[in-house]
Amino acid sequence: MENEAVVMKNVCKDFKVLNRHEGLAGSIKDLFSHDYKTVSAVKDVSLTVNRGEIIGYLGPNGAGKSTTIKMMTGVLEPSSGEILVNGKVPYKNRTENCENIGVVFGQRSQLWWSLPLIESFKLLRDLYMVPQKEYDEMIELYRSLVDIEPILHKPVRQMSLGQRTLSDILAAFLHNPAIVFLDEPTIGLDVSMKSKIRSLILGLNKEKNTTVILTTHDMGDVDALCKRIVIIDHGQKIYDNDIEHLKNYFGSYRTLKLCLADGTWEETLIDEKTTDVMDVIMARQKETKITDIKILEISTEDVIKKIYEGGSV
Repeated sequence: MENEAVVMKNVCKDFKVLNRHEGLAGSIKDLFSHDYKTVSAVKDVSLTVNRGEIIGYLGPNGAGKSTTIKMMTGVLEPSSGEILVNGKVPYKNRTENCENIGVVFGQRSQLWWSLPLIESFKLLRDLYMVPQKEYDEMIELYRSLVDIEPILHKPVRQMSLGQRTLSDILAAFLHNPAIVFLDEPTIGLDVSMKSKIRSLILGLNKEKNTTVILTTHDMGDVDALCKRIVIIDHGQKIYDNDIEHLKNYFGSYRTLKLCLADGTWEETLIDEKTTDVMDVIMARQKETKITDIKILEISTEDVIKKIYEGGSV
């Protein structure tokens, strides 16, 4: 148990949802209705995350990712099953659990909008009762990993989206939590800022051995940060292993890229077990002129897309 940051055993989460009726009369009827249906958001998920791991927790919209994260953070109580975070039941020990986790949810900032970043850091230091020595050491670590001087004394409301996201991630790690949950941390950011944030997360994970659970639709984040991925779909865990194992499973797939006469590129995912690449090229050549051809190994993004479309794992 000492090396385990998160342990989930046969966790389920069900919600009662009202069967609503249409129209004004239906809305009035719904006020007194007891016609509910049960929706299973998470079904029998078991998962162990070791300390210091960075795992990608992936799945399409509505798969149950957010519900699982909310149970880990203590916001929701499981309908059944067991869950331990840092050795504690999160929904029974919400205050203690919050002291040992950090959270970044998309664009929902935990920083004070009108204050300079450094003042938000000081408030968080007091809120989490971080000793001054540890606080100073963390600020110095931040300086060694990323250039924070231009934003330290800048009000959050004057920051760009990338600067705010960077600041939120710094804030989530400030009290040196055992686990940090990152939900779409690079959404909407340019390539340069994404690279900077990925380097920061890797640096903090290495220096502090912080466990990071990442939910994202950006496969660049997954490739850059995660050695292990967990995929959930329709509330059920369908994959839990490393990325390379997943790519090898779909090893017969290739991405065929064709450059057309107008300079545009077309991409097609091909399974070489069932489709001849040359047949595809020749068929397309009859329709339009092809000026260049590239055949690439399947990417993580294509693998995940294939699974979402119904490919077995």
